Amino acid sequence: MENKILEFECIGIKNNGKFPVENTGRGRDLSPEFQFYNLLGNAKTLAITLEDLSHPIKNFTHWVIWNIPAASHIAGAIPAGKNVPSLGNAKQGIAYGLHRYAGPKPPKGKKHSYCFTIYVLDCELDLQANTVKKEFLKRAEGHILQKGSLTAEFESSKSGGKRDRSIAKRDNP
Repeated sequence: MENKILEFECIGIKNNGKFPVENTGRGRDLSPEFQFYNLLGNAKTLAITLEDLSHPIKNFTHWVIWNIPAASHIAGAIPAGKNVPSLGNAKQGIAYGLHRYAGPKPPKGKKHSYCFTIYVLDCELDLQANTVKKEFLKRAEGHILQKGSLTAEFESSKSGGKRDRSIAKRDNP
């Protein structure tokens, strides 16, 4: 690893800030948009993980996606599915039991901290769709050129709020 920190912005979510409801399981559960500023020239693919740092199960994974073509921008609202044709050869592994972004959704009245980590790789990874974060990291070892992280919080209101039902349409094509 070249050990260079990736500079990036998660649109609408500031480091040490708060998640907008639309990017959570209490809202529309849409993945956020990302902008990258210093990608290395030999970057081939990107990967993203989202972990719940406050979950009783240490670093509980909410999202793992890899083989995103290296580019300075990734649009938000990445669709569900093992394969993501709109992002080239991108694959979504198992996180939170799903092949999709599963945003923050702590218990009602609780606040949790979450961490996005972006990995810049020098290759595509040949992984099965049932891959979990631990296996992704094992296979990515030696191929990570850059890495960057952003941490933010989300607190579910005590009433919990109503979940936007449009997510059901995304989950059940």
